[in-house]
Amino acid sequence: MPRKLIPMAIAYDFDGILAPGNIQENSFIPSIGMTKAAFWKQNTARAEKHEADEILSYMTLMLERAAAADVPVRRQDFAAHGRSVKLFPGADEWFERVNAYARKQNVNVKHFIISSGIREMIEATEIGKKFVKVFASSFAYDANGAARWPALAINYTTKTQYLFRINKGALSVNDNGLINDFVPHEDRPVHFTNMIFVGDGETDIPCMRLVRDQGGHSVAVYQPGSPKKKARAEKLITDKRADFIAPADYREGGRLDEIVCAIVDKVVANDTVRASARA
Repeated sequence: MPRKLIPMAIAYDFDGILAPGNIQENSFIPSIGMTKAAFWKQNTARAEKHEADEILSYMTLMLERAAAADVPVRRQDFAAHGRSVKLFPGADEWFERVNAYARKQNVNVKHFIISSGIREMIEATEIGKKFVKVFASSFAYDANGAARWPALAINYTTKTQYLFRINKGALSVNDNGLINDFVPHEDRPVHFTNMIFVGDGETDIPCMRLVRDQGGHSVAVYQPGSPKKKARAEKLITDKRADFIAPADYREGGRLDEIVCAIVDKVVANDTVRASARA
């Protein structure tokens, strides 16, 4: 009888993790006639003035400035912006290679996004279909297909909710039943010990800390060639937020590849030990 596959999950932020910068900066912000610096400065000022959540604020600002510039904001328009996003090296082939390595070890890896970026853009990128679920900020659309208001805003503290959704298998954001139900740890679809979170900065700290405290692993990545971002990632190690750091290079044989394959091996070893203890 074939052995049951060991479930494992890798959750990623998107911006600065799989692609450089914030996804809105790629083509959307230029299309509304703003620089990225001006857009985020204006958003910070708005959020401070109204004591507003910065994610809700930037999403509303996107719609307001698009209307002023006569730029369409239908679902397909956001998707077009997403399709132009350039990824970090090796990201396009990363998922198949990790999945293949894991399956040889009897592990079934599922990939997820947990991001404050725009879901409609992320799903349209070259790797958008590689994820079981993209948990990201998104809009509600009117009868004409135009974005009207933020339907879901994911900020740095609410990100942790989605780790529990992965852990419990409650992947619908509208499902408030299972996510709040008591489920014994051993009965949950993906144990935290079999989970990796990949992030890059302060907004990812709650997720990194949660996964790490629950026995999983957190990896801090940084943009290659950026000493400032590397120093930020190193601080996450010093502050015990992350277990590993690596450049955002997803090519075979790279540091990130080595780290994730080693964690897969550890998951297998831990499962073998638990099975022996039950025997």
